[in-house]
Amino acid sequence: MVDQEAIGTVSTELNGHILRCDPRFAELAGYSQGDLPGRIFLDLIVPEHRSACEEAYGRLTSGQASAVSLEKRLVRQDDMVLWVRLTATLQRDLDGRPLHVLTLVEDIDVRKTFEMKNSLSSGILRTKEERYRNAFQNCPDAVLITQMSDGIIVEANDAVMDVLGYRREDAIGRTSMELDIWADENNRQRLADALSETGSCRDLHIRLKKKDGAEFWGQVSASTTQIEDIPCVLAFIRDISAAKIAEEEIRNLAFYDPLTGLPNRRLLWERLRQALVASTRSGTKQALLFLDLDRFKSFNDTMGHHVGDLMLQETARRIASCLREVDTVARLGGDEFVVMLENLSEIPEVAAAQAKAVGAKILAALGRPYVLEGRECRSTSSMGITVFGNHNESTNEVLQQADIAMYQAKAAGRNTMRFFAPAFQSIVNARSALEEDLKEALKQNQFSLYYQPQVVRGLFHGAEALIRWQHPSRGMVAADDFVPLAEESGLILPLGDWVLQTACTQIAEWAGRPEGAHLRIAVNVSTREFRQSNFVANVVKTLERTGANPQNLVLELTESTLGDNVEEVVAKMNELRTLGVSFSLDDFGTGYTSLLSLKNLPLSQLKIDRTFVSEILSDPASSAIAQTIICLSQAMGFSVIAEGVETEEQRSFLSNLGCHAFQGFLFSRPLPLGQF
Repeated sequence: MVDQEAIGTVSTELNGHILRCDPRFAELAGYSQGDLPGRIFLDLIVPEHRSACEEAYGRLTSGQASAVSLEKRLVRQDDMVLWVRLTATLQRDLDGRPLHVLTLVEDIDVRKTFEMKNSLSSGILRTKEERYRNAFQNCPDAVLITQMSDGIIVEANDAVMDVLGYRREDAIGRTSMELDIWADENNRQRLADALSETGSCRDLHIRLKKKDGAEFWGQVSASTTQIEDIPCVLAFIRDISAAKIAEEEIRNLAFYDPLTGLPNRRLLWERLRQALVASTRSGTKQALLFLDLDRFKSFNDTMGHHVGDLMLQETARRIASCLREVDTVARLGGDEFVVMLENLSEIPEVAAAQAKAVGAKILAALGRPYVLEGRECRSTSSMGITVFGNHNESTNEVLQQADIAMYQAKAAGRNTMRFFAPAFQSIVNARSALEEDLKEALKQNQFSLYYQPQVVRGLFHGAEALIRWQHPSRGMVAADDFVPLAEESGLILPLGDWVLQTACTQIAEWAGRPEGAHLRIAVNVSTREFRQSNFVANVVKTLERTGANPQNLVLELTESTLGDNVEEVVAKMNELRTLGVSFSLDDFGTGYTSLLSLKNLPLSQLKIDRTFVSEILSDPASSAIAQTIICLSQAMGFSVIAEGVETEEQRSFLSNLGCHAFQGFLFSRPLPLGQF
């Protein structure tokens, strides 16, 4: 319980009987702390206020409200009556079942009595009665009266010292801005806007500053009034930092696991519900990973519950270290943890692969030895995975699917993972096998470059280098079938190095023949490659090592490569351009490159995507886009090339639009070096 100077706490059963309370509440009620458990809490409220309290607490226990706040009169044991603020929340167990009601009880008798006796509109200073002056000075809240015209404080009570740290005489004659009480200037504007709209503001919770610079939570109530015909603002400021601490403790009890500090079942439930709604709108997939520690009960019984708790805390830290900020890890209880991965690919198979990669990382982290109280311990875990999104699943269904998959992992021998959907399991297994094959292919040099000619005004001008994989059992594998996986796994980096090395070697070889000295080779560069800090250095070393003429190397970038950091992209491009390397923007028109970005990029060429070329004769929009790209290139001084040209009609149409460089089946399919 929270035992603060101005706030008492009391826990009541759902039927209203007091379970326990702290000393401060007992003091407010005038009882000894041991006399209150078993009494009906609402019997301590004056009869005329009980029905309103019953209605409010009824809304709380029925789930219609998450919290209620009321200002009511409390009857003490000695029959004295005082005003209190009741702030109540319903406490639940890990499964969401109601346990009891926790109520914060705050003594507001002085302020309430003062408010009732003194209408804000009449003002304090207008009356000469000594009892009002005493109420003003003895109010525990800081009371400030400021002129509306200039914000100067014309009166303050002694509590200004307790709340803000200023003596009363130091505050009078200055403004709140001069006193520097606003931790955030926007809060001052919020208060001004409220007074402008309605003339009053009640219980605004904002961060304020004391004279020594210490920040605290303040509760501000204010209203406009007339004092001797001068428009003024009457403001009450109360330090509610203790209440905020209590609120935070209540929130932590309600939404976080006390042992690990992770979100509990209730908070996970809410985030899962929000993720289901978000995925329906965005189309992206999410994944839920359900895991528990293998044979943890035996470990707990053998090593002791204290060591078991240390194991769970370390497990929580290791799982969290494997995740992104947008992801959630929660503890459901015992040794059960749930991870929710958000913003995965829109493609279910890719999302499943992404989830598997994170799952593997977590299993590896949890499989490392633990050192607990000087003893080395080992543990493994079993994990179930389900991919969800855009299928109207419920939170229950998603959690059950992951739970079922987790038990399938246990049945498979523990220390492993399983997908709920068998189809995903097969796909992920196939992708894993392909990834292993890719690693082996790099070792065994199973790759080759094919070359597709690029023709300018009917003359052979160069070629695009296209990677192919001669798999020992699958046969020839096209780039579209393995390059995306190479991107995701990071294998694109050694693969890209090999492509660049091979292409530059070919440039140097062709340059040794008179008929090949002018031939240029275009090499595709992935986003991941280009963003490497040593990308420029790698290109320079490759050119030097192979002896290739930089002017015969064209690096093809996609719009996604440009990203948000255009300055860094431009810097890298300029470094290489000074050497003679040129750049082509591949698939132009399919992404979201702004004209401003395009203007700043040191490009040499735009490439019209094959999707527009294939429909250029039948779709007016495609032909208009192609024409726009050609006109844009001419205006900006870029050359332009169309890929995917398969018919003479397409070539002729593009030529009439002003495009005279082509690549496609009309001229040649991609060919191995010998046939090329």
